[in-house]
Amino acid sequence: MRNLHLLTYALIIIGAFFGFDLVAAMFGNMTTFTRIVYSLIGLSAVAEIIYSTQHAKTARDYAH
Repeated sequence: MRNLHLLTYALIIIGAFFGFDLVAAMFGNMTTFTRIVYSLIGLSAVAEIIYSTQHAKTARDYAH
């Protein structure tokens, strides 16, 4: 699970800060496979937000 988090953060940094579209560079611009990969990335981002929110809540509960 830790490796998955590191991978998602790396993809976020590459896409956000460097403005490089790694998926399109690898698979072509808006092909069917590229759209599938973008969908999976979007679902992963939602899962990551949920996980991070729950993890932060747990950390706050331990602090009090």
